[in-house]
Amino acid sequence: MAEPRILFVLSSLAGGGAERVASVLLNTWAEQGEDVGLLTLSTRRSDHYRLHEKVSRTRLDMIYPSSNVLRAIAANWRRVRELRLEIRAYRPDAVVVFIETINVLVLAALIGTGIRVVVSERIDPRHYRIGWLRRIGRRLMYPLACALVVQTSSVANWARRVVSKKRVHIIPNPIADLPDVDPETTRQKTIVAVGRLAPQKGFDVLLQAFAMSGARSKGWRLAILGEGDARRALEKLVVDLGIDGDVFLPGLVEEPWGWLEHAGIFVLSSRFEGFPNALLEAMGMGCAVVSTDCPSGPGDIVTHEHNGLLVPVADIPELARAIDRLADDSQLRERLGEQAIAVRREYQATIIARQWLDLLVKLKR
Repeated sequence: MAEPRILFVLSSLAGGGAERVASVLLNTWAEQGEDVGLLTLSTRRSDHYRLHEKVSRTRLDMIYPSSNVLRAIAANWRRVRELRLEIRAYRPDAVVVFIETINVLVLAALIGTGIRVVVSERIDPRHYRIGWLRRIGRRLMYPLACALVVQTSSVANWARRVVSKKRVHIIPNPIADLPDVDPETTRQKTIVAVGRLAPQKGFDVLLQAFAMSGARSKGWRLAILGEGDARRALEKLVVDLGIDGDVFLPGLVEEPWGWLEHAGIFVLSSRFEGFPNALLEAMGMGCAVVSTDCPSGPGDIVTHEHNGLLVPVADIPELARAIDRLADDSQLRERLGEQAIAVRREYQATIIARQWLDLLVKLKR
């Protein structure tokens, strides 16, 4: 049977984790000669990730704010009509959609068309709060999907209460195509964290743990790569803690691998996740990592004391102790980093892309 003609639909190709995964899958498939395309509600201005030249791309200019519920409903109705026209014109065998809002819109747009839709939750829906209208939309529309893909078994338990069990599939995130790590590279006394500047990522906890630790007195510095609405609050916290000379917030970095290659320690301080790309990439670059054992993802990737350290969520003293432990023990950092790099094989893009393709082929039958 011929491979399916696949269309991804996203709100945008901005610098988020869902967009990262979509771009990796699309680029992998394009390199393998698959017939793939991407449709976004946004224009080129919001693009952050690069796509393979063989990925067909359609952009709609339909991202705009709504001042009240009625205007939001009207705007979504227009999006539904435009999505229906564009997707039918593409003639896909399967449509893959990430993130609950656009998932619901696409499912509504394709009612009665016979086009198979696979939706995916990219962050733990048990902890990620959405408005009541979006919750109702998800409950009403998700049963229309041919499949609901999640990244961990714990989220799969939630998914089986939303759609029939046979439609729930677990596929972890692929790791990006990382550059080789030079074993002779000198790692610096830099602690790196990566993510959107938002409460979910727990950077407030990380800053307090860093201030509590003894790492600063031994020459360690902290860099948090990313951008978001919490920037001002985090910058104020840095000053209030008296660590402004040792903390850097350089903003959104197109590819953080240069930072990760030279980082002595990587920290994931999230309160909840889906399947954290930043953690995967840091481990793939051979970093010694410490992560909160948050729902969901880190516990599936990190084996405590083997390829990283796990600490309780939002536990400032425990995170400070883990930072101190790594900062004080170069042999531990080296051992954990050597074990961590194995994620390159386990989560390599070709393997994960094949899992997705096998699912889509099965749905085509």
